Amino acid sequence: MSTEPLYYRSATELAGLLRAREISAIEVMKAFLGRIEEVNPKLNSIVTLMPESAALALAEEADRKLAAGDPAGILHGLPTAVKDLNKVKGFPTSYGTRAFAEAAPETEDALFVKRLRSAGALVIGKTNTPSFGVGTLAFNEVHGVTRNPWDLALHAGGSSGGGAAVAAGMLPIADGGDSGGSIRYPSSFCNTVGLRTSPGRVPFEAVGDGWTPHVVLGPMARSSQDAGLLLAAMAGASDVAPIGLAEDPAIFLTLADVDLSDVRIAWSKDAGGLPVSPEMRAAYAGARARLESLGCTIDDVELDLSTADRAWEAIEMFGFYTDAPALVHSRPDLFRPDYVRNIRQGAATDPAELAFATRERTAIFQRTAALLHDYDVFVTPATPVTAPPAEVEWVAEIDGTVFDRYFLWQRMACRLTMTAHPILVTPGGFTERGLPFGLQMVGRMRGEHALLSLGHAIETATGWAAMRPTGI
Repeated sequence: MSTEPLYYRSATELAGLLRAREISAIEVMKAFLGRIEEVNPKLNSIVTLMPESAALALAEEADRKLAAGDPAGILHGLPTAVKDLNKVKGFPTSYGTRAFAEAAPETEDALFVKRLRSAGALVIGKTNTPSFGVGTLAFNEVHGVTRNPWDLALHAGGSSGGGAAVAAGMLPIADGGDSGGSIRYPSSFCNTVGLRTSPGRVPFEAVGDGWTPHVVLGPMARSSQDAGLLLAAMAGASDVAPIGLAEDPAIFLTLADVDLSDVRIAWSKDAGGLPVSPEMRAAYAGARARLESLGCTIDDVELDLSTADRAWEAIEMFGFYTDAPALVHSRPDLFRPDYVRNIRQGAATDPAELAFATRERTAIFQRTAALLHDYDVFVTPATPVTAPPAEVEWVAEIDGTVFDRYFLWQRMACRLTMTAHPILVTPGGFTERGLPFGLQMVGRMRGEHALLSLGHAIETATGWAAMRPTGI
């Protein structure tokens, strides 16, 4: 058993102790509420929190049900909070924008939130996000900026602001959504694990295009094992979504043993020529040396992603237009300018450009699948830089390359979105400044179990994921 405080115990360990009644949900809730009170004022990751009395009442009810012999779900008694782009009954959804800052509490849960509750999770609040998920840094006019637990002067990453809460021990698990790195960037910046799932693995109620493989939901946790636990609750086909994978989600509860000497890695230093900071280049090379010392076979390989930037932009912007609320057209002044610009760009998209993007996404998928016949994973840095200063809206320059739009520095993630394969970010170590960074590992289609198993093996062998934030 771990000797760490309850709030830093693994979700898997806590869930087991709760089901065995070796600890109570009240004890667990008090530990996390105390941690939230201690560090959330510094981090601003949880932006809406139910009253303490209400949270303790949820825990008391969980204990009562277990004592009465009711079946315990796999997340029984574990507190969590939901990204503020998703509906949670009893909580308003601000979408990180002034237009909905005074929204009424929701009257029902999103599908995956229902699944979390059915698995026994105790939903106690909402986590931060940029306005409508625009970008990979969590800040907005309503709730402010989420700061990094490794250094409070830095961003924690986004758009899934719950990564900081998980890293800091305020939550054992959190959800994320990802089209251009919104699970992967906060995981890299905060030394946590994040999984961009295969299309259809976690179904959700789409506002616009429910058929797209572009936007997915996935778990965020402090380990691949805990990410598997959360995924087991989130995954599984549903009638509310047109695409879904029927594979039994319980497979993610037990990961496979992986011998790292059997692992073949296709290694890219920059995802096809993208700029990477000198600090990150050096740290990433160090991660490779460590993996090789553990027995992994690593080859320098480049996947052809030459059309990915153009294709991603066309699909992303058209998606913003497809999903846009009616209010943005009549009151654009209430919304973030970048968001309005995205919608207008999407509305003007040439059909020929969408046709190009669709064809190229298919071609990139096929090239990725072919590459992974010979390798277990394709690996790049998860981010081209470490966490940037908390004052910036995006990273405007990397190693001499200047960017004039918020998403251009995200291309390390955006390019790999276009593979339509599952992608795991697991801790890759630390830079000379002591800042964490992640390894971005693309696995085989529908291969989340193998990815999580590999992530678990790397985390166990290196100890990187067990390091706790030093900035709080």
